[in-house]
Amino acid sequence: MMNRELAEWLDQQLEDLKRQHLYKPLVALDSPCGPRITVNGRPNVINLASNNYLGLANDDRLKAAAKAAVDQFGAGAGAVRTITGTFRLHLELEERLARFKHVEAAILFQSGFTANAGTIPTIVTREDCIISDELNHASIIDGCRLAGLPSSQRLVYRHSDMESLEEQLKQAESYKKRLIITDGVFSMDGDIAPLPAIVELAESYGAAVMVDDAHGSGVLGGGRGTAFHFGLQDRIDVQLGTLSKAVGVMGGYIAGSRRLIDWLQQRSRPFLFSTAPPPAVVAAIIAALEIMETDPSLNARLWENARYWKSGLKTLGYDTGISETPITPVMIGEESAALEMQNRLLDERVLALAIVFPTVARGKARLRTMPSAMHSREDLDEALRVFGRLKDKSGS
Repeated sequence: MMNRELAEWLDQQLEDLKRQHLYKPLVALDSPCGPRITVNGRPNVINLASNNYLGLANDDRLKAAAKAAVDQFGAGAGAVRTITGTFRLHLELEERLARFKHVEAAILFQSGFTANAGTIPTIVTREDCIISDELNHASIIDGCRLAGLPSSQRLVYRHSDMESLEEQLKQAESYKKRLIITDGVFSMDGDIAPLPAIVELAESYGAAVMVDDAHGSGVLGGGRGTAFHFGLQDRIDVQLGTLSKAVGVMGGYIAGSRRLIDWLQQRSRPFLFSTAPPPAVVAAIIAALEIMETDPSLNARLWENARYWKSGLKTLGYDTGISETPITPVMIGEESAALEMQNRLLDERVLALAIVFPTVARGKARLRTMPSAMHSREDLDEALRVFGRLKDKSGS
């Protein structure tokens, strides 16, 4: 039986979330992740909530590669990478990722979150300083905390504000290393970090740059990410990518210099103390990279659908914020209103999930819609008709 004090505390916390309209039950899929899915037993729901940008999560080629890897190598890796968990597949994938990103080397992690948690604390010391965009992803924030630096050495600059970044760089001049960290694409607003300006400032002040490109991978730069989009891949010290969004599988990686990857292999705690990703996952990622390198039509279709979707929402009078990428927020404001709209959309077989505090600031709740390469024009038109009906009913 659970400890009484713990049980009472948990009950109180959950009730507080529900009272503030911040409690979000999970939705359960009964189908593969595709353009139309079965959610909570409800079929034929248009899926606008997935990060499956290129539609690869249910691609037959990835499934075939995963099945073949299970037959050849088994279901699991059986150990951490530094014992017997490194299969030839892991090394092949890391080599492929390095070539794909046009860098010297790459290292595979179990997720993008663990890549941040395992990299940031491993490359900074008590003599150093971190300078982070205020809207960076939670995994960056946690990675910075894990570095163990006092708050005076974990500086924050206003979102994409280069004057604010320069102020923080001046404040940090006394530290041995200064690491600027930014998302490449910001996951809640869909805007792109001003990397050229960030790199110029970093080089002027002798700082290093780390880019978390979770939502830029497979999307920008022909799929190679934000650094490649700006032609800066040779001037970014640390690039993080995920393998669970556009790539359609799971995992994360760090790409950069050979010396960086060597150091992470020796000292990054998630790499050293977590079982290696299973062979099926690794083989499916390799298949996805092959597709991304040889078939530009998926990326082109993603952007075509994104432009069409944004235009349709704006025509209906919706505010899509400052998005520059397929991530398309529908700005609502109040948490209760966002959750109500999510439920009304689902009633009409459209899945677009509400994003509320603490993921975004209070009073800035929104629906985050994610058009993808897998959506047909019919899917998007049907979803727009539903959004239009809800707009007419609300009178807003």
